[in-house]
Amino acid sequence: MRLLALWLINAIALLACPYVVPSIHIDGFATALGAALVLGLINTVIRPVLLLLTLPVTLLTLGLFIFVINGMMFLLAAWFLNGFVVGGIWTGIFGSMVASLISWLLTRLLLSSPRS
Repeated sequence: MRLLALWLINAIALLACPYVVPSIHIDGFATALGAALVLGLINTVIRPVLLLLTLPVTLLTLGLFIFVINGMMFLLAAWFLNGFVVGGIWTGIFGSMVASLISWLLTRLLLSSPRS
């Protein structure tokens, strides 16, 4: 159940991205659901390999290269899906930052358990 809720939260975060980053376009909620699914699969399978391969560059840039990797994953998801358009690498970087921030905030607000 939690996995389904996280999937919906990520789709909502992706739907909010075009309002903040104008070079991103998402056709509708179904496309956002597909993009959230594809991004989840890409981040599970491809991202760890890229992080390992680019470890020297990441260390040299004090971790800032991870933003570039996140932007590339965003662009890769847009390449796989029709109806999800990302304008370029900078748009991908900013879009991934916005989507991550909104997703984190919604997850924190909606799914965090109350502390006693």
